[in-house]
Amino acid sequence: MTVTFGRTDTSTLGRWWWTVDRWTIAALFLLVGVGALLTMAASPAVAERIGAPSSFHFVRRQFMFLVPAIVIMLSVSLLSPRQVRRMAVLGLAVSVVLLVLVPFLGAEVKGARRWLTIAGLSIQPSEFAKPMFAVVAAWMFASARVEEGFPGRLIATALLGLIVGLLLAQPDVGQTAIVLAIWATQFFLAGLSVVWVVGLGLATPVAVMGAYYVFPHVQSRIDRFLDPSGAGGYQVMTALNALRNGGLFGRGPGEGRVKLSLPDAHTDFILAVGGEEFGLVMCLFVLALFAFIVLRGFSRVMKEDNLFVVLASAGLLVQFGLQAIVNMASTLRLMPAKGMTLPFISYGGSSMIALALGMGMVLALTRTRYGREGQDA
Repeated sequence: MTVTFGRTDTSTLGRWWWTVDRWTIAALFLLVGVGALLTMAASPAVAERIGAPSSFHFVRRQFMFLVPAIVIMLSVSLLSPRQVRRMAVLGLAVSVVLLVLVPFLGAEVKGARRWLTIAGLSIQPSEFAKPMFAVVAAWMFASARVEEGFPGRLIATALLGLIVGLLLAQPDVGQTAIVLAIWATQFFLAGLSVVWVVGLGLATPVAVMGAYYVFPHVQSRIDRFLDPSGAGGYQVMTALNALRNGGLFGRGPGEGRVKLSLPDAHTDFILAVGGEEFGLVMCLFVLALFAFIVLRGFSRVMKEDNLFVVLASAGLLVQFGLQAIVNMASTLRLMPAKGMTLPFISYGGSSMIALALGMGMVLALTRTRYGREGQDA
């Protein structure tokens, strides 16, 4: 039995069906499908190598999060802009509390504390802080333009300082860069002066140099990027060799060898597994999906006259697109490795759920709204 909605259907689901961007939903489902395929290809070998209880340990865990993530994304897409804003305020408050607890209660992994264990589940609060910050900061910037005298820019910048401080305490420079990019994009769209543009442009290389000398893991990654021939550049060079071996159409499903030796084959370097088994064609398809989702989102935002919707959507899309670019560029040795997941493809429950929340908010904010519903922001 098929379910159809007529254009005159005024039910919640009926209105949602005719106002949400179904092309973006289709692209997101394709991305999730590719992620499921690559997780099944890459993770069994990793599970066997580390002695997991089952070779399908990571596959089961990923699929355990996959269904709730889809439900969350579609449920959030039903919300109005005002409801999205309220959810983001609550979500940011919870994320900040968890980020405060991470340095004290989080488990240390490779010299950093980024995870909390709650009710038997490992949670990375920084993943949830990013989309929530994007929406709350957009609200502040938009309010500063609409309400004369409201210190929205100051509040958004203070929130940025709080989030950045908590992330650097872990330390997590990669997530910090994403949050800074969200804030800078929204500040620019909200009317950033030329002085600020020049100042931020000059501050960026200074910040990179500071991170290099302050954080040993950042220095190590940059050194490995500049000279990958050492032992520290093993993963990147192995990933590049896998992509070369895959060629145009790949070696075939299950025929890849890189997953047998690459430690992060199911997370940071999952694209290398896909490139080896399915070739350049699959990699370009994944790249096209990310580009389509981001550009499609911006094309719908350009039709908006509500500044909050524009800024929030832009921030969420920048986070989504930049995270994908960082992961793929790291795999191709176009930039130092950042330890960042490929959205909806890499293994990771926190990343999956947080991205579902973020893209659900994008779908909600970019829905077509009519009459008074369009003013509900």
